Amino acid sequence: MAITDRKQLLGPLLKGVSRSFYLTLSILPAGMRDPVGLAYLLARAADTIADTSLIAPEKRLELLLSLRAQVNGSPDAAALHEVVSEVARQQKDSDERTLLESLGPALSLLAQFSEADKAAIRGIVSTLTEGMEFDLKHFPDESSGRVVALQQPVELDRYTYMVAGCVGEFWTRMTYAHVTTRLGADEATMIERGVRLGKALQMTNILRDCPKDLRIGRCYLPQTLLDEAGISAEELLDPANSLRARPILLKLLRVALDHYRAGIEYTAALPTFALRLRLACVWPILIGLETLLLLVQNERWLDPQHPSKIRRNDVYRILAGSLPRANSNALLRKWTGKRIAAIEAHIESQTKA
Repeated sequence: MAITDRKQLLGPLLKGVSRSFYLTLSILPAGMRDPVGLAYLLARAADTIADTSLIAPEKRLELLLSLRAQVNGSPDAAALHEVVSEVARQQKDSDERTLLESLGPALSLLAQFSEADKAAIRGIVSTLTEGMEFDLKHFPDESSGRVVALQQPVELDRYTYMVAGCVGEFWTRMTYAHVTTRLGADEATMIERGVRLGKALQMTNILRDCPKDLRIGRCYLPQTLLDEAGISAEELLDPANSLRARPILLKLLRVALDHYRAGIEYTAALPTFALRLRLACVWPILIGLETLLLLVQNERWLDPQHPSKIRRNDVYRILAGSLPRANSNALLRKWTGKRIAAIEAHIESQTKA
C-alpha cells in the first residue's frame, strides 16, 4: 500500500528501507533532513529498479530512464504506473514494494520544496542514476556467466563519483543552503573534500563487495591493474587467487585512504559545536576505516564465505566512542590517525613480503 503522508514517507518508510542511513539522517539539522531524506528515497527506488535481476537489463534501463524523467519534471502517469507495476511485484521485501508504490506521493512531495532544493535533489538523483545506467550498459546480464572489468583507474574514479562522490557534493551544498554557521573552509574546498569522502566510502564498498559483484559479472577492479598483477577478471572468482590479486587490493586501499584523509579534513572544517553534522561524517568514516582494516587483514578477501564485514557490536562501539571525540579535531585526528596507521602498516608489510 502506498504511503501518501509526508511524515510517513520521510519517517517509517525511510527507516524501513535504510536503517543505517536513517540513523545518520535523524541527527541532521532540521532544514537538511527532508530534502536529503527525499533524495535518498528517490535514489533508493531507482537503485531497486536497476538491481531487480528478474527483469531484463534493457527493460530495467528503460524504466530507470523513465523514473529519471519523472524526477526531472516530465509528469507521465502512465509511465510512472509502468515503473511501479513492473518492478514492485518482483520485490519480496515489503518495504521495497511500499517504496515503489509510494513513488507518486514522493514525486508530489518533491514539487513542494524550494526551487533551490528541487534543483539539488534532481541533480543528485540524475547523477546517481547515471551510475546505475553505466552498470546496466557496461556489465553483462547477471546470469550470463561472464565477467567484465572496468578498463582504466580513471573510469573507476569517475564511477565512484557518479555513485557516491556526487552525494558528498550534494550534502555540502545542502549544508551551505540550510546551516547558517560558518564553516572552516570555503565552499569550493568543502565540495572537493565532500566528493572525496563519498569516493572513499564507495571504494570501500567496492573492495568489500568484490566477491559478490564478481558473481553477477561485475569487476570494478580496472583491467590495467589486473594486467599488472597477471590475473584475469574470471580468475578472481577463485578465492584461492586472493594472494595473486592482493597487489590490486593494496593499491586501491592506498587510493581509498587518501580520500579518507580529505574526508577527515572535511569533518574537521565543520564547527566543533555542530555535533550533529560532524557525527553524520564521523560515523561513516570510522566504519569505513574499520572495514578497510578488516580487508587488509583478510587473507581470503575474494572469498564470499569470508566477508570483510564489520560486526554490529563494533558499530555500536564506534557510535559510543564517537560522542566524546566528535567535537574535538585533535581527538578526531588521533582516533582516525591510529586506524589509518594500522592499515598502512599492513599495506607496507604485505608490499615487502
